[in-house]
Amino acid sequence: MTSASEALERLKDGNRRFASSEAQLDMRLVHRRDALLEGQQPMAIILGCSDSRVPVELIFDQGPGELFVIRVAGNIVASSQIGSVEFAAAQFGISLVVVLGHTHCGAVETTLEELQRETQSQSKNLRSIVGRIGPAVQGLLATELKHEPGALMHEAVRSNVRASVNQLRHGSDILERLIETGALRIVGAEYSLETGLVDFFHCAVD
Repeated sequence: MTSASEALERLKDGNRRFASSEAQLDMRLVHRRDALLEGQQPMAIILGCSDSRVPVELIFDQGPGELFVIRVAGNIVASSQIGSVEFAAAQFGISLVVVLGHTHCGAVETTLEELQRETQSQSKNLRSIVGRIGPAVQGLLATELKHEPGALMHEAVRSNVRASVNQLRHGSDILERLIETGALRIVGAEYSLETGLVDFFHCAVD
């Protein structure tokens, strides 16, 4: 079983290879498929955004069977995401969860626009996503960041990641127990579309 610290270092190493165009994934794909027929033992759970520009396995240079990936617009946390994390942590003994946001997140941008200029054109399903991101970013609109779109977006993405991390940490008795016993660590990170690098910026344990 891979410890949280070991998994985090492997993710960081893989991302460095990806960002420097030294990825090794192609060399492992063919050999991994047959080995996974009897089961899987992923080293980390990644809750990331559905954005097509953020292919999770690629940016961490990891092959099939190495990551348990949950993707949803805005990397939000709802019951199904919590259940997926609970399942993977219990089924595979995974000790690391990464909530992965990214620059230029369309879901966060849409939420900021909606908070500043409410519209009625969204479906109830899209509004449910905006509704989950809104509480994490609304307070930023009461600061000077409101007049600096780039800085506002940067802080909003990170605030949304922090909110999702905290929802996972405190939204499930199962996950809380695993965290309390040191069996699970949940961290937040941001992928840069500009550089290809992942910044693990929210790694403190409550």
